[in-house]
Amino acid sequence: MSSSPGSVLPPFDPSDPLGIDDLLTDEDLAVRDTVRGWAGDRVLPYVAEWYEKGELPGIRELARELGGIGALGMSLTGYGCAGASAVQYGLACLELEAADSGIRSLVSVQGSLAMYAIHRFGSEEQKQTWLPRMAAGEVIGCFGLTEPDHGSDPAGMRTRAKKDGSDWVLDGRKMWITNGSVAGVAVVWARTEDGIRGFVVPTDAPGFSAPEIKHKWSLRASVTSELVLDGVRLPADAVLPEVVGLKGPLSCLSHARYGIVWGAMGAARACFETAVDYAKSREQFGRPIGGFQLTQAKLADMAVELHKGILLAHHLGRRMDAGRLRPEQVSFGKLNNVREAIEICRTARTILGANGISLEYPVMRHATNLESVLTYEGTVEMHQLVLGKALTGLDAFR
Repeated sequence: MSSSPGSVLPPFDPSDPLGIDDLLTDEDLAVRDTVRGWAGDRVLPYVAEWYEKGELPGIRELARELGGIGALGMSLTGYGCAGASAVQYGLACLELEAADSGIRSLVSVQGSLAMYAIHRFGSEEQKQTWLPRMAAGEVIGCFGLTEPDHGSDPAGMRTRAKKDGSDWVLDGRKMWITNGSVAGVAVVWARTEDGIRGFVVPTDAPGFSAPEIKHKWSLRASVTSELVLDGVRLPADAVLPEVVGLKGPLSCLSHARYGIVWGAMGAARACFETAVDYAKSREQFGRPIGGFQLTQAKLADMAVELHKGILLAHHLGRRMDAGRLRPEQVSFGKLNNVREAIEICRTARTILGANGISLEYPVMRHATNLESVLTYEGTVEMHQLVLGKALTGLDAFR
């Protein structure tokens, strides 16, 4: 039996075909609606123009507004952070990326990388100094791990920190750093005699610069920079005291990747909804193209992958809230959801035909953004190998 005798089934909801909203609490829905409303007012009317110009004007104002709705470091506790659940943070990422991946990247780097590193590994003084202002959006943070020659293999980093008396002196370069040229603080990972350590670097320190990277064809409504550290002198207490080795930056990346699992489904949802609306209004051969079998097959397949991905994200969020989420499971989610999101965007483009390449619609913007999301914080190949090692017990990285 599909239902109890005498029961009345709820109507089918095309926007929530699996009834996933039934899994959400009233507080979850309130968080989602708040972020969706903010993105609808402050991003969606302008983001196509930002993307076309390759800029994110008013980023500091946007950061303060995001802080005002509790979206920065929202899953962290204390120090002005919202203390939201992992599921609520995920829902926020989904809604932000439904607007644009660049906006979700701003929030992810601020909260899940820079703030998370200080919150988990920093001293009490570092936390008190930076986290309240970062949570409020008064200070933007960035996270310096990737280098020009070392992305998937951060163990080979060349940035070094040497002791000079009680001070540290940092030299090196970091590449593809979101928020870099607008950040007030950078969490920079460097090689020391004792191993890889994290440093809290005020960006007004002499020898620090962050030239912006131009000529991007993806994440154009996002600030991306190089970090140059030329003899940057820091006091002894600039180092993050609670971690040594790659487990520090990798744990931060795992937290940020979790947000991507949700966020990618936001980009996919925006493209799917655009395709459905277009298919119902665009007429060819005397009727809407949504009435043709081939178009309906595309929409059905897109819906299946979209809502499977949201279910996966929700499952991982509940595991994170229960303290049971493993890094391999985050790799599972990132690998599947970004890959499927790109395929949904590409299929949506075929439904829109030539209009699919126009910035009057969000499809091509999301598709090109997701090409960056596919690569950053772990390429497809790296997540496949993480899962391959977990499944076989054999390390294929080296």
